[in-house]
Amino acid sequence: QVQLVESGGGLVQPGDSLMLSCAASGSGFSSHVMGWHRQAPGKPRELVASITRNFAAIYADSVKGRSAISRDNSKNTLYLQMNSLKPEDTAVYYCHDLSTGSWGQGTQVTVSS
Repeated sequence: QVQLVESGGGLVQPGDSLMLSCAASGSGFSSHVMGWHRQAPGKPRELVASITRNFAAIYADSVKGRSAISRDNSKNTLYLQMNSLKPEDTAVYYCHDLSTGSWGQGTQVTVSS
């Protein structure tokens, strides 16, 4: 029973920072490729960042340099640190297990003055 549960979203002002978390249930987390995706109204879902079991990470150009994806395998948890947030970052953020195809329910991030 694979389950992904995101948390940490909310309403923030431009320039603020936040940390998103994704708690994963089930076995095999430490061996899975994990990622964060986001979807804004009227736009397709897009990759934000992903990380392998060996901690190699890739980022979308739109967040590169101000975001960091990480994982704590002892806690079966995936993280996304986002700094210098912009209104364009407003979207529903989803945790994704690329190895199993599972998705979380999403957490809303709204960046507005």
